[in-house]
Amino acid sequence: MLAGCSQTPPRPRDSSTPYSRPSSPTNRNWITLSQSADAQEVVLYALGLLDTGYRFGGKNPSAGLDCSGMVSYIVEQVSGRKLPYNAAGIAERTRPISSGAIQPGDLVFFNTLGRSYSHMGIYLGDGRFIHAPSSKGKVRVDRLDNRYFAERFEGARTLIPEG
Repeated sequence: MLAGCSQTPPRPRDSSTPYSRPSSPTNRNWITLSQSADAQEVVLYALGLLDTGYRFGGKNPSAGLDCSGMVSYIVEQVSGRKLPYNAAGIAERTRPISSGAIQPGDLVFFNTLGRSYSHMGIYLGDGRFIHAPSSKGKVRVDRLDNRYFAERFEGARTLIPEG
């Protein structure tokens, strides 16, 4: 079982499609990268963390990382921007996109503990994402179409500025 990266109460799942979540109502104060090209840097930085040990609440590679700690650490290293520390907080502050619009560097979210946005990772392209799961204890790459993750996929968000 994957450990959660969020301490938020459960929210009802949108059952209209397993691959999308409704957008936040009117939040236009999204956290974004300075430029679109930074998304590729996010991917490259993430790949450099492969096999880093898992640690619940971990915020840096030397001590270990959890899923939201990994994403927060990478975004701060690439852009200097600070993200909220848990997956649900990151989801609330990043712009939702449709599953068909996912690009490398975008964020993918899962419901792994019976509550929305309890796990997350960074999309790499070709249906793969990198994340810090507690199972097997290391940052690794998995596929979105892996049965476990496909059944728990909640949606994607981007750090790319609109326009």
